[in-house]
Parts: sequence; structure tokens; C-alpha cells
Amino acid sequence: MAGSPFNAEEMMKLFGSMKLPSAEQLQALADAQKRNLEAMVAANRLAMEGAQALARRNLDILQQAMAELAQTMQNLASLEGNPAQKAQQQAEAMKAAYERAVANMKELADLIQKSNGEAMEVLNRRFSEAMEELRGLMGQGR
Repeated sequence: MAGSPFNAEEMMKLFGSMKLPSAEQLQALADAQKRNLEAMVAANRLAMEGAQALARRNLDILQQAMAELAQTMQNLASLEGNPAQKAQQQAEAMKAAYERAVANMKELADLIQKSNGEAMEVLNRRFSEAMEELRGLMGQGR
């Protein structure tokens, strides 16, 4: 076929010049992929554990906030004195609630950062190992 871009002879030359990996190299590649998957599973497990810890802590914070709100409402309802004193006590209660909310947000952010850091550490370590393995395989192919 004169118009065909496929030239069987050239393709055979191309494939003939290619060096196929040895069984040992194929096994090393399969083992490396297995370790990659194991690292991904470990990282996902750490991320899931972190998400669960975050959800538990978030629920704890919500329950604590509801209990504190109920107590604050009781305290404010039972206040006696002039309106200026009541306003000052309300402002103090709001300030304390705000400070707790900021502290809780920081705690949750720290939990997220820790969880993400642990998962990324597993992946980074495996990536470094994989690069060393690749260097070793490249050295064997020479």
C-alpha cells in the first residue's frame, strides 16, 4: 500500500531494537507498585482517622457550647442590678464565649494540620523510596 503511513518493516526494526525488561526487573516493578499502594492505603487511613478525630472533637465542642449557652442564659436571666451592670456582665459573657470559640477553631485547625501532615509524611517517604528504587533499576539496565 503506497499511501499507508504504516510501514511494517520499520515497525519491526523499531520493536527489534527495544530491550525488554527481565523477569527480575518486572518483579521489582510489581513490588514497587505494591509498596506504592500500601503507602496510599496508609495515608488514606491516617486521613480518615484524622477526619474522625476532628468530627468527634467538633461534636464535643458543640455539646460544650450548648451547655455553656444554657448556663449563661440562666445566669443572665437571674441578674439583678442596674442596666449598666447587666450590660457589663453580658459583655463579659460574650467576650468569654468569643475567646473559647477562637481557641476551639485553633484546636480544630491544629487537628487538621496534624492529620494532613501525617498522611503527607507517609506519601513523601514512599516517593523518596520510589525514586531510589528507580535509580537502582536504571543502574541495572545499563
